[in-house]
Amino acid sequence: MQILDMNMINFRNLDDEHLEFDRRFNLFLGKNGQGKTSVLEAIYFTVTGKSFRTSKNKEMIKYGHHKIGAFVNYEDRVALKSISVKLNEKKKIYSYNRKNIKYDEFLGKLNIISFIPEDIDLIVGAPGVRRSFFDYEIAQADPEYYLYLKSLSKLLKFRNKYLKDRKTKDPIFDIYNSEFIKYASLIVKKRIDYTKNVSRLLSLNYRKLFDGEKELTLCYKTFLGELKTPTLEEIEGKIKKSYEKVKDRELRYGYSLFGPQRDDFIFLLDDKEAKSYSSQGEKKSIIFSLKISEIDMIIKEKKETPIFIIDDMSSYFDSIRKENILKYFQKREIQLFISSTSDLEIEAKRFYIDRGEING
Repeated sequence: MQILDMNMINFRNLDDEHLEFDRRFNLFLGKNGQGKTSVLEAIYFTVTGKSFRTSKNKEMIKYGHHKIGAFVNYEDRVALKSISVKLNEKKKIYSYNRKNIKYDEFLGKLNIISFIPEDIDLIVGAPGVRRSFFDYEIAQADPEYYLYLKSLSKLLKFRNKYLKDRKTKDPIFDIYNSEFIKYASLIVKKRIDYTKNVSRLLSLNYRKLFDGEKELTLCYKTFLGELKTPTLEEIEGKIKKSYEKVKDRELRYGYSLFGPQRDDFIFLLDDKEAKSYSSQGEKKSIIFSLKISEIDMIIKEKKETPIFIIDDMSSYFDSIRKENILKYFQKREIQLFISSTSDLEIEAKRFYIDRGEING
């Protein structure tokens, strides 16, 4: 997949622009605070419907305005297509080939992977940060998974309300509980399969790019304890047993004490938890290895290459890691968008950004 061009209106401090992109490398240059990251954010927003910088939509809207819009034309292996996202202070409107669609249908039309300095939180941050990241990455290649998450979220709210109101003997609670266990089982199975597949790629990519002597592993820490390669039926059985163990305490506390909303993902480097034992340089390398492993996962699942974004490359990596990363992309047929405060030794279309004005 390649993004051919983009239109954006009222996005942060940026001038309203129509930008035409190179099919391979696009480099955004400028001093800090000029709008380089905002351009990458606009691309990411148009593809995913969300920001990689903020959860508050209004922060993306230019001061003095009440709505934004971003539109891209892109090409996949089938045809030329378009997607867009419009946002006002109340809602988002998604479109595909100029027809409005629901987010469920929008997700995964065009796949994108971002690498930003804040990604270090995937190692050092709270479990919720990792769950959100991996849930989106799985859903991007497997839209069915997103529907599982959506159903589980609704059922969790209903379930917690009945627990809070002490209505667990209501027949409706049994229905919600059974459905909750069903979707929890489906989600756990998808996460197990994903972790198994991505972990193989993760170690291979880490050794190729950064350290050929060390073993990098991603572990899925489920609320059920250690699970090897269980069937869906086995997972469902374990979840039912888990519920039986906690149901009396749930009634006392008034909220759910089991389910995949309590899971975590852990990075191990040579069997030591990266959060506590890895250096800052190793943590950056772990995250980058994860992100390029996502490329291979998407290619395998969708038979398409995703778009890749790297923010603040010049200040985030040392010269050796930077060189290894650029060599990696030069060997792959992947469209790349990079922001940097200093020029890079690559053949690319260059955009120069100064106080929100883009020239290139």
